Amino acid sequence: MTYPHADHTAARSGLFNCHGCSLLVHRPPAVHRVHARCPRCGARLHLRKPNSIARTWALLIAALIFYIPANLLPVTITTYLGSTQPDTIMSGVIFFMQTGSWGIALIIFVASIVVPIAKLIVLGGLVLSVQRRTRWRPEERTRLYRITELVGRWSMLDVFVVTVLVALVRLGYLTTIEAGAGVVYFAAVVVITMIAAMTFDPRLIWDALEKNDESPAH
Repeated sequence: MTYPHADHTAARSGLFNCHGCSLLVHRPPAVHRVHARCPRCGARLHLRKPNSIARTWALLIAALIFYIPANLLPVTITTYLGSTQPDTIMSGVIFFMQTGSWGIALIIFVASIVVPIAKLIVLGGLVLSVQRRTRWRPEERTRLYRITELVGRWSMLDVFVVTVLVALVRLGYLTTIEAGAGVVYFAAVVVITMIAAMTFDPRLIWDALEKNDESPAH
């Protein structure tokens, strides 16, 4: 598929797009380019986000490592009459299913299991496609990135639920609910994947469409 005016890009026109305020700035001479700053907000100017691919990969790998204990360790620890019951994310989903609360179970499953995995897969696929300089469906990939960046924050639902339970549940002296170690790891996964989405530069998707082999610094 060809794109009209594909050659009239900001990079080819000698323009920087400020990452802080989105101002288009004329590209300074090479000798001053390293220390170039936006005249409006003072942010450092880069043609593309520095080391976007390497930083995104590092964050995704870290999130994947944290995701394992986030699902294996309990997110809540309930104590009733001296008996302790730890619950992981999945055991909580199963509990709500067994009690007939299918809606709550579905929400927790999608927000805490499906969304984080999907976000890791999508971001990993986008970074890999950029590294391979594929030209396949750049519009769809850009749209997929925007959706991923938008819905990623909703996977924090489990952390909110646990926080509310610990703060509000008062069943007397016989029952207590405490947050488990899994919450910390899960929160880390959510935050790291959000940072990974911010670190990835979607403009790299379109760089593969350039007619020559010149590629901006990643």
